Amino acid sequence: MQKIIPYEPKYAKAFRDLNLLWLNKYFKVENKDTELLNNCQENIIDKGGYIFIALLNEIPVGCFALIKKNETSYELGKMAVSEKYQGLKIGQKMLAYAIDFAKQKDCKKIELYSSTKLDTALHIYKKFGFKEIELEEPLPYARSDVKMELII
Repeated sequence: MQKIIPYEPKYAKAFRDLNLLWLNKYFKVENKDTELLNNCQENIIDKGGYIFIALLNEIPVGCFALIKKNETSYELGKMAVSEKYQGLKIGQKMLAYAIDFAKQKDCKKIELYSSTKLDTALHIYKKFGFKEIELEEPLPYARSDVKMELII
């Protein structure tokens, strides 16, 4: 049984570890990653954002954050699925959940940063209606070469 639940402090290590495994596999951990992952309560939740954990048989297998940009928009970030559980559409379920949750919060726009190295992720974002937009300078992450948004 899979479910997506709001963050609780007991999941801080799972949130950090799922992201670090993903980052180290495809990219490198940057200073902003370390800041967000080591202090997720302070740097995401206390600033008006949200973190969610995907559980499969009560085991944390995925996560994502909605980082508050302003009163009407969030950045979708820190989305990761355990390699062991990829292929089960957990990422798609988390993305659908994020969009529904943002709608409930009267969010008008979700932004995300990604990379052309992540073909599958980009395909899924487009499937859910995200459109590529222009990247700003300076970039929040060196690995980002794609910025997308979904107008809700």
